[in-house]
Amino acid sequence: MQKRKYFKFIFTMAMLFVVGCGYKPSSHYINNLFDDSMYAEVRVDRVESENAPYLKDELNKLIYKRFKKVVTSKALASNYIIASYSGTRFVPIAYDKNGYVSRYRVDCRIKFDMKSKKGRFSKTITSTVQQDIYYSSVLTSSLRIEAIKKGFDKALDEFMAYVSAKSVQ
Repeated sequence: MQKRKYFKFIFTMAMLFVVGCGYKPSSHYINNLFDDSMYAEVRVDRVESENAPYLKDELNKLIYKRFKKVVTSKALASNYIIASYSGTRFVPIAYDKNGYVSRYRVDCRIKFDMKSKKGRFSKTITSTVQQDIYYSSVLTSSLRIEAIKKGFDKALDEFMAYVSAKSVQ
């Protein structure tokens, strides 16, 4: 019982400190950066065109969930984000005893162009994901697509951090 009171006291003091020092989450700064509606476009390399629907959906989810904005047409939006996906590079990083690749690194390169009420921003992000590989070609193909998805998610997270930092400046 004594531990519980101690925990409550420490938690309360920590919350008072965080609130008292003027801490604001990054979403607060991002909301000040954009108007209510946004346009999202994904440009995908022709070689990897099967990833276009996933990338477009993820960008729309990002705008809705993290920016708390409505995705609209280009003509109606005053803000936009264009994500240009220029492909993926696979680099072997581990081999099994027979010399076959058993693990590889996936480098996804995405360029973000953004226009908001505070100006235009552009950033190219290369995200890295490590993935195992299997002897089955079907499994390898699905793991390859999964690695690209994870890479895009990491790039979006890094872009969010970049945007929130820029909105503070």
